[in-house]
Amino acid sequence: MAKLIAILNQKGGAGKTTISTNVASQLHADGHKVLLVDLDPQGSATDWSEQAEEGSETVPVIRMGKNLHRDIHKVASGYEYVIVDGAPQVADLAATAVRAADMVLIPTQPSPYDCWSAAELVEIVKARQEVTDGIPKAAFIISRAIKRTKLEAEIKEALGYYELPILKNGTTQRVDYANTAKNGSAVVHLDEDNQARHEIKMLTKEILEYMHA
Repeated sequence: MAKLIAILNQKGGAGKTTISTNVASQLHADGHKVLLVDLDPQGSATDWSEQAEEGSETVPVIRMGKNLHRDIHKVASGYEYVIVDGAPQVADLAATAVRAADMVLIPTQPSPYDCWSAAELVEIVKARQEVTDGIPKAAFIISRAIKRTKLEAEIKEALGYYELPILKNGTTQRVDYANTAKNGSAVVHLDEDNQARHEIKMLTKEILEYMHA
């Protein structure tokens, strides 16, 4: 049965689609059968997939809505992982993703606004965990960070208030993410020594380790 990983944050611009498309592409490149679900009414992941070159081997993307938790089993057969790119500011879409998920990952930029905006989502996740023996697992991902800044350390300390793990790996501000996205591609296809590619490789590895721990 497919493991469902929901990338959620009700604040726009937190890096959900960047992480969703790149982690899905990394899993695909590693030989896993992956489905990417676009839960965002704006259709960012769908737009991404439509930019891919004709004939290129890409991760399949489908759009779903508030009945995700009810209908996902109908489309997930045969896949190992389902990555859900969540919607901003739509509580019922976040709730359906949490109900369906084996893991919820919350991308958070090193900004007080992102930290504050996570409160409602964390509440939804914890309410679900209370009635399902701790499922879904949940963790924060620091996204679009500027490394070795005081603010990044302060945000990590602030997120500790929510009592959820913070993954050691995340993403930093790099133009490679935008440059590959506009072509419907991902950083996994860049040179092996590319830093963005390395970030996603390490993040994906940590996600799987946490999922299967």
